[in-house]
Amino acid sequence: MTPTNSAEQALDEALALVSRAPEGAGTGGASRGAGGHRASGWQRARDTAAHAGSRVRPRTRSVPLSDALGEVLATPLDALTDLPSFDTSAMDGWAVAGPGPWSVRAGGGVLAGSERPEPLTDGEAVRIATGARIPGDATAVIRTEHCREAGTQIFADRPVLTGQDIRPRGQECRSGDLLLPAGSLVTPAVLGLAAAAGYDELTTRPRPRVEILVLGDELLSAGRPHEGLVRDALSPMLGPWMERLGAEVVGTRRLGDDPAGAAALLEAVTTSTADVLVTTGGTASGPVDHVHPVLREAGAELLVDGVAVRPGHPMLLARTGSGADEDTVRHVVGLPGNPLAAVSGLLTLAEPLLRALAGRRGRPRYTAPVQGDVPGHPYDTRLVPVLLSEEHAVPLRYHGPAMLRGVAAADALAVVPPKGARSGQELEILDLPWASGGCFT
Repeated sequence: MTPTNSAEQALDEALALVSRAPEGAGTGGASRGAGGHRASGWQRARDTAAHAGSRVRPRTRSVPLSDALGEVLATPLDALTDLPSFDTSAMDGWAVAGPGPWSVRAGGGVLAGSERPEPLTDGEAVRIATGARIPGDATAVIRTEHCREAGTQIFADRPVLTGQDIRPRGQECRSGDLLLPAGSLVTPAVLGLAAAAGYDELTTRPRPRVEILVLGDELLSAGRPHEGLVRDALSPMLGPWMERLGAEVVGTRRLGDDPAGAAALLEAVTTSTADVLVTTGGTASGPVDHVHPVLREAGAELLVDGVAVRPGHPMLLARTGSGADEDTVRHVVGLPGNPLAAVSGLLTLAEPLLRALAGRRGRPRYTAPVQGDVPGHPYDTRLVPVLLSEEHAVPLRYHGPAMLRGVAAADALAVVPPKGARSGQELEILDLPWASGGCFT
């Protein structure tokens, strides 16, 4: 989209005024970050995060069906019985035996959940409800609207085929059949299938636990921004966002930029019981940016130290704990402090890491043609908020690193390659979790 105001024009010019591209810059290579570290290409960073999550030994648990929604099956879902487990009527109507017309059997009809009915004799009919057990020797079910009663006899209005509107035992599955493989997401439909198959509990991989640490002395928790202070936009946003990505958020804390804040950060990195620590701010090289020094002191392994993406390039991913004791292994996702840059970090590092930790498959990748030209960074990938129409991805304004106005109105972010995209060019689309349905929680 061509810039329409001076602010956007200034932003696009600033994106172009960067240092000379290092060797390997671009979506798949690496570039030199602001702090002198080697920044990963955008797709490589996502792949690294997914791989890091897949290396962690999964936990499993048995939970009631009511608690399994949104988790992933740790074991296959096998049929415990035939489905249906007996021949049932697919319609309200009449169960009949042999050719018509049929004589109506005296007494009541057959209802769902009733005891086994008496077998029919040739030429006999009995009223039957949907889901009821088929009487022995019945040859068909005639729908109520396809027949007529005349005294004590039933006449069909159309030919009757043997077995019509009868759901035979085992039509859906036989006992022992594989219904769903391990790794399947437990959706409402899966809960229904599991219940139908006789399950009271499921063995699942629990949601990864996430603790959020928001860093900064300039943040207000209430009221209007004033006198150099800004509202904390990340604490209200990150917890619900993580939950939509399938995580269990165990806490959100604010830490200052002072030595006490750095000490609290170190304690969290070394002692938290969460699977993932998510920090905001402090990932660059400023005088109060504590994340890198704290990670070094904690002996963390930096897996991603900067990403060639705008906004959000100072993001990072680290691994802490002993490889010999998987229970002590946790990951740290360091997000930039600017709100849209933090969103970029969520989609680049946090989402693929959390999906892998939860045992979920990666999202299918797809593209959409962009409407209008989109300026690009000379060497880095750009993530731009877009609205999805039936035909195009429409870029939105207000996409600066500190802005949330664009992404709040967006359905997705478009992945813009270095040097930009022309109108009509197919761009990869990253759905936002609320627009794509997100995770069942």
